[in-house]
Amino acid sequence: MVTFTVALVLLVLGYLVYGGFVNRVFAPDAKRTTPAVEHNDGVDYIPMPTWKIFMIQFLNIAGLGPIFGAIMGAQFGTASYLWIVIGTILAGAVHDFFSGCLSIRNNGANLPELIGKYLGTSAKTVMNVLSLVLMVLVGAVFVSGPAELLAGMTPAALNANFWIVVIFLYYILATLLPIDKIIGRIYPLFAISLLFMAFGILIMLYVKSPELPEMWNGFGTKYEKTPIFPMMFVSIACGAISGFHATQSPLMARCMKSERHCRPIFYGAMITEGIVALIWAAAATWFFGEHGTVDAATGIPYSGAKVATLISKEWLGTIGGVVAILGIVAAPITSGDTALRSARLILADFLHMEQRCIRKRLLICIPLFIVTMATLIYSLADADGFKIIWRYFAWCNQTLSVFTLWAITIYLVQERKPYIITLIPALFMTCVSATYICLAPEGFALSPAIGYSIGGLAVVIAAVWFMVWKKRKGEGLRVKG
Repeated sequence: MVTFTVALVLLVLGYLVYGGFVNRVFAPDAKRTTPAVEHNDGVDYIPMPTWKIFMIQFLNIAGLGPIFGAIMGAQFGTASYLWIVIGTILAGAVHDFFSGCLSIRNNGANLPELIGKYLGTSAKTVMNVLSLVLMVLVGAVFVSGPAELLAGMTPAALNANFWIVVIFLYYILATLLPIDKIIGRIYPLFAISLLFMAFGILIMLYVKSPELPEMWNGFGTKYEKTPIFPMMFVSIACGAISGFHATQSPLMARCMKSERHCRPIFYGAMITEGIVALIWAAAATWFFGEHGTVDAATGIPYSGAKVATLISKEWLGTIGGVVAILGIVAAPITSGDTALRSARLILADFLHMEQRCIRKRLLICIPLFIVTMATLIYSLADADGFKIIWRYFAWCNQTLSVFTLWAITIYLVQERKPYIITLIPALFMTCVSATYICLAPEGFALSPAIGYSIGGLAVVIAAVWFMVWKKRKGEGLRVKG
């Protein structure tokens, strides 16, 4: 429990210390008029209370990642704790903070617009495609998981297919209606359920005081046989760093009343998610130690949903377990609906189509819903469909974070601010993303020697490109001066 406790304390200190430093680097201006006030349209630009925005941001970015991703990542042993702490404080929270802050400073611009401003038109085009693909994948993969959990809690007549339809109908309403009508009203309730679940598991960790692995007893893999790099850094995405988050931050940037709330909303929500991921990684470490990674009765490897359900019921009792499972259900649903909402806004920006009119929202949403439903049907029809789509989602997710980190780095250079805070994470995630697609079975399935070489080469190319650009930028400033 010592390693876990130290990791927990470090996350809290990360918000207080490093979060404060990052906040000073950006220097929020409380006197600036925010997009929510300046462009209030009653649909997407709506001023909302800060506490409610925090709850929505937390649920938007949570999804299945800090629970299922952390559970699967726990199979790598105590290394998962280290990545959650370092990744959250130095990479994920910084990534989320600046993507939200830059959106506020650019009239609530969506991620592709920000990427285009700092990385150029070609990067903007790539990001429009990549962001939309990721939003559709999130909308599809975040349906079946909660549907299966709800089916297990309800009468047999209400099977998974029934709940898939119900959840998708909810997606349609949440995507079309003004953000304060559904999302702004029910998210706080969902957030309370999710936080109760995490707090309950945390308390039980100390009450039961299970024997957890310590860092000094072994750092590497414990159960997982796949290489720790880059697999762990993709498995634990939303609990450390996730490109998906940068697509969600603009939704909240359009609802904030003051820039001074950026730190608690963006940096704070990511730290909170990191804490949730750490709690579940620790609980899963205990579970795998007690039961192994394969169900002895069926011979089937434990899924994240199965592990989370069993732990919740065993540790929190019947009622507490139900509330906890509802929190687990709420997390992916509340990421799926805002993913499709974000997709609508990205398409609207690309087509230069205002969104006050419901008819114009429908023109964008109908094709979007059809594509998402088709993706969902494919994932359900094929035995490995969900697994394949999830893996592509994971890679797209981390690749998106690469583009975002590089855009933020360029911004920091242009503003003569300490760009090193995002340059190092940008180089690291470039290596993770490039290596993963080379090694993964759904990627190029290359040999480790070739895959790692290409990953290293990608870092060298990115670093050289950055240095050349920075040198030209400096020469340009001197000539201009």
